[in-house]
Amino acid sequence: MAGPTAPTGEAAPPRALIVWTLILTGAATFMAALDNLVVTTALPVIRGDLGGGLDDLEWIVNGYTLPFACLLLPAAALGDRFGRRRIFTYGIALFTAASALAALAGSTDVLIAARALQGVGAAGIFPLSLTLISAVVPAERRGAALGVWGAINGLAVAGGPLVGGALTDHLSWHWIFWLNVPIGIALLPLAATRLRESRAPGVTRLDIPGAVLASTGLFGLVLAIVRGSEHGWTSGSVLTGFILGGLLLVAFVGWELRTDAPMLPMRLFRSRAFSAVNATNLLMYAGMFGSIFLLTQFLQLIQGYSPTDAGLRMLPWTAMPLLVAPLAGALSDRIGGRPIVATGLVTMAAGLGWLTVLAEPGVSYVSQIPGFVLCGMGMGMFFAAIGEMVMASVEPHEQGIASGVSNAMRELGGALGVSVLASVFAAQGGYETPQRFTDGLVPAVWGGVAALLAATVAVLIAPGRRARRTPAPQEAPAERTPATV
Repeated sequence: MAGPTAPTGEAAPPRALIVWTLILTGAATFMAALDNLVVTTALPVIRGDLGGGLDDLEWIVNGYTLPFACLLLPAAALGDRFGRRRIFTYGIALFTAASALAALAGSTDVLIAARALQGVGAAGIFPLSLTLISAVVPAERRGAALGVWGAINGLAVAGGPLVGGALTDHLSWHWIFWLNVPIGIALLPLAATRLRESRAPGVTRLDIPGAVLASTGLFGLVLAIVRGSEHGWTSGSVLTGFILGGLLLVAFVGWELRTDAPMLPMRLFRSRAFSAVNATNLLMYAGMFGSIFLLTQFLQLIQGYSPTDAGLRMLPWTAMPLLVAPLAGALSDRIGGRPIVATGLVTMAAGLGWLTVLAEPGVSYVSQIPGFVLCGMGMGMFFAAIGEMVMASVEPHEQGIASGVSNAMRELGGALGVSVLASVFAAQGGYETPQRFTDGLVPAVWGGVAALLAATVAVLIAPGRRARRTPAPQEAPAERTPATV
């Protein structure tokens, strides 16, 4: 049964539609965001079950990231052209099927392949979730709505280690992926019937050359990043990936400047707000994801906690976004997102710095709690307000592709962070002894702190709320253009 389509009038959307949109987009993005890091606490167990070394563990994480990052822009463009609800629903279906395949995996190769398919499905979920929310929530309440969305995503990202640890300890690591299957099956009919369909006005054809150039260019670039720590940053295969990926992205920019229907209008990057927000996303995810990848292993391999115990001990971190993000999102409606994001980044940097200063094989858990709390508070503030900044940096009809760019930057940053910080770890330490692990952990996480501080500088470059142009009233209905399904 077809779901509701947007009316041509400007009447406020029904409250039930807003609530259903928040519930369904929140549940789907929670499922997809959870799988970004849900495997981290299970990696030692997966390594013991399926075999493999550090490189295989990185690919279990990055196998998801690679297609996710490469396909976010085309998925957003497909949603603008063929319907955001439709592509969002397809993404849920593929993600659910890929999760079942991952749960059945009997080798690292099959698991990595399933993770890649999960990444393809997630690419159809994330960028469309923001535009589905923006299409039905009035502008004056959008910060609070995106704050809820941010809280859910922050909880998923930070709570991944706890969920993964509990399932691994009490069932098996396979249940990390089985968990998605009933959720996805339940979401499919609800998304098809309870979400409002919308398209970007004026989009009559898909920019296929642009989509191919962007996807292959990002693939080459992200592949080079994730292989950097494995093969060396100056090896022939890695340099080839950087060069070919860079050339394809240059060709993409050239094509977008010439075509009359660009997938990503290059003029968006002339906006200081748009460019600064995307730089902030890239740097934040590089610092935080790379650090979490190593810190969750530190709790298990060096401090001797089981996956469940490690996840429980990260609760001061994982619970904070759920408490902080809704409040920070509502506050962003009043003062704008920039001060909230900047404060969150500094708070996260302070938390990681605390953990790094104390890092040694015999450090007590109690002494680490303030660092976990600071990281969680900062993450909650960041997730709550960054979505509002993304949406406010472009015209309403460009929010779909802006969401795609923003999510591509965060995935590129996550891959970069895991690979670069793992390289620092491997160069300075290793898994041989607790002290060797700590010797590698400390400089790597300091690198994460540096990335977060650089992200703070980037977001402060963005103009404040008053400096940003407010869309004219006649632009508002653009997201509510009728769609034919």
